[in-house]
Amino acid sequence: AILSVALSASLLTLSIERSFSIGGVVVAYGLLCAVCLRSPLRGRVKRSENLDSEAILIAFASQSGMAEEIANRTATTLRAATIPLYIVSFAQLDHELLSKARTAVFIASTTGEGDAPDSAAGFIRKVMGADVPLRNLRYGLLALGDSEYKNYCAFGHMLDRWLRTKGAMPLFDVVEVDDGDASALRHWQAQLGAFTGHAAVADWSVPTYGRWILRERRLLNSGSQGGSVFHLALEAADGVYHWQAGDIAEVGAGPLASSPAHREYSIASLPSDGRLELLVRQMRSPDGRLGIGSGWLTERVPLGGEIALRIRENRNFHEPDVKRPLILIGNGTGLAGLRAHLKKRAEHGAKENWLIFGERSSAHDFFHKEEIENWQSSGVLKRVDLAFSRDQASKIYVQHRVSAAEEELRAWIARGAAIYVCGSLEGMAAGVAGTLHDILGRETMNTMQDEGRYRRDVY
Repeated sequence: AILSVALSASLLTLSIERSFSIGGVVVAYGLLCAVCLRSPLRGRVKRSENLDSEAILIAFASQSGMAEEIANRTATTLRAATIPLYIVSFAQLDHELLSKARTAVFIASTTGEGDAPDSAAGFIRKVMGADVPLRNLRYGLLALGDSEYKNYCAFGHMLDRWLRTKGAMPLFDVVEVDDGDASALRHWQAQLGAFTGHAAVADWSVPTYGRWILRERRLLNSGSQGGSVFHLALEAADGVYHWQAGDIAEVGAGPLASSPAHREYSIASLPSDGRLELLVRQMRSPDGRLGIGSGWLTERVPLGGEIALRIRENRNFHEPDVKRPLILIGNGTGLAGLRAHLKKRAEHGAKENWLIFGERSSAHDFFHKEEIENWQSSGVLKRVDLAFSRDQASKIYVQHRVSAAEEELRAWIARGAAIYVCGSLEGMAAGVAGTLHDILGRETMNTMQDEGRYRRDVY
């Protein structure tokens, strides 16, 4: 079954639990964001040149960067105990590294309705599907999940079962983190004593979110049948703008002093724009109440009001080489992440760009229409395919546009194009994944994923 792992929940033969729900309302999520702030060293902890018998292997499976941040914080803690480390993504974790390792730490997140992170697909296919004896390996494992879903922390538990069947010895039971539970993360810190000889481990510090000023809030889809979507622009109070296309804004859903919950949003602009821009759809509960995060940003905070925000690096969705053709696929507010990439490509004069975007109606839901049309006329966008599902009797979605462009898609991929997908996981992303698989085949899609040419920022 492991050998038949594919690119979406419907293609994955083993059910894997969803990790952090980006739109969840659990206050503890904010605590996770606080505990998991990047180390003061900034960037990744540098890994050792070689994985020797003394070094601890730290491997993380991350979709939007959260597991990587916890891995970096874990590495900083272990390095303080003068322990040599070797830190890698699951995308880099192979049979050779596992066979050399004598001690390992695994931090396993999940995404969507049961998938392992995209970066772990190659590991599942190539390593977990092979005969890999690990009788000399001792390990600890942190699983990120959400108990509201049926198969809680399933990818972490699947990994744990596989390690045990290969003879590896757990140093302690799997530590589960339920939707950012801070006490579970403190328990993880305590368990790190198994690697440090039980030396004292300092608590991970709570970060200070930056002060940002809301300067613009503009409704983009007046008259739409869907939820209201707003374009927001924020200025940094300290005047510092530093992120890359693909990175994520973590926003405190409340006044700076309290920030009772946090939400994540794809950043729709570049530092060179001199402001941070977001696309936010108002979410409402069945009784009509506004969502905590979207309600705060789209109605409750006044223009000129302050917002608590920090930027989280999302390496999995950073831009490809500027010379590589790029196919950008998304729907709804997923246009935000794609827009940042198009702005970056425009800055570099890269014109091998193709946008496939979908929403409800062209009359009401064509977000940033003028900007997209200007990119077309100036040559930044070589091709644009739009799927407005309500504009005809038979509904047309993004995956239908992908299917209709099969020959051109094959030609772009043959020229080395990368595919970036941003937007809703249910429906769009799963449908696109299935269509791409049908068009390009399993082998090509596996190769593209392994090479980092197929990347997703979905929620």
